[in-house]
Amino acid sequence: MDVVVAVVAALVLTWAPALVWWRVQSRGGVARGGNLGGPARRATFETLHTASRAAPALRAGLTEQGAQKAARHLRALLGSAALAITDGERALAWDGAHEHHAEQVLRLAEVTLGNGRTQVHDVECDRLDCPIRRAVVVPLTTDDRVVGTLAAYGEEVPAGLIRAAEEVAQWMDAQLELAELDRSRTLLMEAEMRALRAQISPHFIYNSLTTIASFVRSDPERARELLLEFAGFTRYSFRRHGDFTTLAEELRCIDRYLLLQRARFGEDRLRVTLRIAPEVLPVAVPFLCLQPLVENAVRHGLQDRSARGHITIVAEDAGADCVISVDDDGIGMDPEGVRRLLAGEDRAARDGADGEGADRVRSETAAGIGLANVDDRLRQVYGDEYGLAVETGPGAGTKVTLRVPKYRPGVTAS
Repeated sequence: MDVVVAVVAALVLTWAPALVWWRVQSRGGVARGGNLGGPARRATFETLHTASRAAPALRAGLTEQGAQKAARHLRALLGSAALAITDGERALAWDGAHEHHAEQVLRLAEVTLGNGRTQVHDVECDRLDCPIRRAVVVPLTTDDRVVGTLAAYGEEVPAGLIRAAEEVAQWMDAQLELAELDRSRTLLMEAEMRALRAQISPHFIYNSLTTIASFVRSDPERARELLLEFAGFTRYSFRRHGDFTTLAEELRCIDRYLLLQRARFGEDRLRVTLRIAPEVLPVAVPFLCLQPLVENAVRHGLQDRSARGHITIVAEDAGADCVISVDDDGIGMDPEGVRRLLAGEDRAARDGADGEGADRVRSETAAGIGLANVDDRLRQVYGDEYGLAVETGPGAGTKVTLRVPKYRPGVTAS
């Protein structure tokens, strides 16, 4: 993402001087007051301010609603009599008077859509009071594909306007690329969410139903309670709305999961300690960021042991952050293997492991992939400084710690 920001910054520095020159020349070099210095400095400020107002509308992609919102700001940048935006199939927006020319927009855009080159056209008009006589049409591109056009209209189309229109189009290209990145990021997070849901062990679902069935005759009321808890767990885990939830909701899902596991293994086999600071319960966290960690603690830390296992879940207030840890006293994992798995290394090799120790290797791989999935999502949402910290070793148990900001713009529970 830093690379993208650098590219956008470079584009701004590239096209701003051209637009400043065009605006200063078109206004005769007269500043409109203020303490910004001369007309060039004033025009620079106005150019960047106007561009910043147009950018949000384009971050959703080349849509009709976004084009209509951005068009007036883009026309202000160019100082043209009118401006039009197309997506290659239809006219998305027209800004300015003289809307009788809007019906010609697609016809004028055809050549540019076909060859990807800037074109200057004469505009036919039989109205003597209409100042529109020429238009410059510039391509809009993403991934080297022409996806639409930007057209600026006026009585004349001087070289300064042509250059300014091309620079504005390049800036729009950068915004559309960012929109594509946002969409890709959203799709990636959705794919990772599906992977997390798929990771919820079919064996757990089967074993839970089998456990519930075993109580149907001996303790019907217990079977009913477990069935309701199982329904609540699956309803939460497979919900389809919202990327974030509250820590309280995530802990409630974990409580249901552990209740079902204790019913299966026996109350004395699995001991759970919770230390949760009440003030962090409303904190928004990525959906299903804790449940996979607890499931790993049970499946890969305690399930294969004959002795009683102990899981400790802690959530603490740490100033601007909430610090959460899941600690088990199970069989542990190879720390170097966990490091490689979190880094995305040698998962395929471990999945294909055979021979002595293969079951342990595959178990550690499954645990590591679950950890890596959560780690990736945390880093995508909050940045690299908010990844998982894993402390483990063979026979030493595993402790996984994560931090989330108590408040982050754009992160709200749903």
